[in-house]
Amino acid sequence: MNPTVVQVIGTVLFAIAILHTFSVGFFVRLAGKHPLHAGLLEMFAEVEFVFGFWAAVLVLFIGVLAVGEKGAATAVADYLSTRDYTEPMFVFAIMVVAASKPVLEFASFIVRIISRLLPVTPAVAVFFTILAAVPLLSSFITEPAAMTLAALMLKELYYSKGLSNRLMYATIGVLFVNVSIGGTLTNFAAPPVLMVASKWNWDSWFMLTQIGWRSALAVLINALAVTLLFRKELQQLSLTGYGQRSNVPGLITALHLLLLFLIVLFSHHPQVFMAVLLIFMALAKAYSRHQHPLILREALMVSCFLGGLVTLGGQQSWWLQPLLTQMSVTTVYYGATALTAVTDNAALTYLGSLVEGLSDEFKYALVTGAVTGGGLTVIANAPNPAGASILHGFFKDGALNPARLLAAAFLPTLVAILVFRAI
Repeated sequence: MNPTVVQVIGTVLFAIAILHTFSVGFFVRLAGKHPLHAGLLEMFAEVEFVFGFWAAVLVLFIGVLAVGEKGAATAVADYLSTRDYTEPMFVFAIMVVAASKPVLEFASFIVRIISRLLPVTPAVAVFFTILAAVPLLSSFITEPAAMTLAALMLKELYYSKGLSNRLMYATIGVLFVNVSIGGTLTNFAAPPVLMVASKWNWDSWFMLTQIGWRSALAVLINALAVTLLFRKELQQLSLTGYGQRSNVPGLITALHLLLLFLIVLFSHHPQVFMAVLLIFMALAKAYSRHQHPLILREALMVSCFLGGLVTLGGQQSWWLQPLLTQMSVTTVYYGATALTAVTDNAALTYLGSLVEGLSDEFKYALVTGAVTGGGLTVIANAPNPAGASILHGFFKDGALNPARLLAAAFLPTLVAILVFRAI
């Protein structure tokens, strides 16, 4: 390995950004002690802002190092043009539409139908259904959309009721893991799968029969386990008002679902899905009485996070790719699971797709390992920041504690490991 100066700086900044995510509570407390600068310090306490900020520092370094050579502006433009920012743009669009009142009420209607089939109290049945069924929907409506819907339903029905800290962390840990593995029933919805599906000729039938059914089994086990573990606390909750008939006209709901479908259908074409988003915003404005306030700030912050990850991630291949290619099949599975915790899982599978002559066993191990570790940290999977941005306000200091999230996601991750490796 002979990294360039920019690659070394990029890796150092990437490491600093990861450490920064563990320090958001410090900035919250600092903001309380220095009210004059509270606004700025609170920004540094936003996990979604962290990677965007350090990516900007990397871009500044690239420009400074190019002074006197080909020019700062040219160097920055050359580097940024090699990065693909389609995913951050797509996540912004899908979050805004998926969180709209008509789509959310339609999803709640589906959850109610399923939960009524379960022979337990409504609070327990709905909780299980959100953590089991909605993550599996991510294989069809994409992971960011499923994460947004699940997090918003959990926020309204459970987190807002004053859950214990243990239950809040256990829930978000299962949610992150289940969404990460739940998007593998098809070949078009999970970013780690998208990175390799075309190159390796993996169609949706292959995904369902080789990986998807195992993922569905792990999702159901995780959802059932956390529900049974906290069933006493859940039984004490009241879902008063839940299940009331929606007052949104059917035509409005149908139009929203159509626009959501079009954004998913054209997820690789930002010119199209951003145009669809503009149509949605016009519709939302025209029928504002049938809308919640749009989550534009949350979606922008998540896009900032993902854009920063894309920018910083472009300087990590010099050490990631050699590391992956030197691993055995078993090692690559566990290595991908661990590496995913400190870098986006789609980045790992993308690097794997660049390597020629990989065995089918190696490919399976790489992808399943990448999705297995997708719930261990906020940065492990692209949709995680969406869930974190919706739910983080209920935790101490208004932020997720990375160590507690890691602990909460450990057992669901272990279930995924057992399913992928032993069955």
